[in-house]
Amino acid sequence: MQLCIITGFKNAKKGEILYFSDSDVPRIFLLKKGNIKIVQVDDHGNESIKEILRKGDLFGELSLEKEARSVNEYAKAISDEITICSFFLEDFERLIEKNPKLALSYTKFIGFKMKRLKNSYTNLIFKDARTRLSQFLKDWSEKDGVFDGNKVTIENYLTQTDISQIICTTRQTATQLLNELKENGLIEYTRKEIIISDITKI
Repeated sequence: MQLCIITGFKNAKKGEILYFSDSDVPRIFLLKKGNIKIVQVDDHGNESIKEILRKGDLFGELSLEKEARSVNEYAKAISDEITICSFFLEDFERLIEKNPKLALSYTKFIGFKMKRLKNSYTNLIFKDARTRLSQFLKDWSEKDGVFDGNKVTIENYLTQTDISQIICTTRQTATQLLNELKENGLIEYTRKEIIISDITKI
């Protein structure tokens, strides 16, 4: 998908690529509507999901340092309708300089992302796959779930492969763990939604 060469809004559909980190024109994007995934690619071409982003999240050249630009990730739409607002990196830097409140919000946002990344590494090192899946479902419920007491319904915009990459395990293991939760009556899982019967029991 071609991005405009000027700052502005862009609409996209599920499956479209929104951003490549090796783009010649560094940009920062604000996700106004929908969900996207940030996919990291290693030196061998293997892909893994780095992060799931929601409305209000920023992505792109967040470091504000040209020398620190990543060259191995891209953003892809995972919900039906996406709206993003793009800024040239230099324009965003000027906005930060002129707006102290925006600068503070940006600093808090980056700090939150760093904390979230640290927690992800901690989960990977110290928790087994079943615990990582349980924590992921709880986090997903808090961000996107519709609660009815302890029952939670989540619109499912992730594949089992996506989930396996997020919790850093194989697709086979993720499928097995999800099936165990279904067999124990803890979740109902379809391509469109996930229903957790009692979030306190996950």
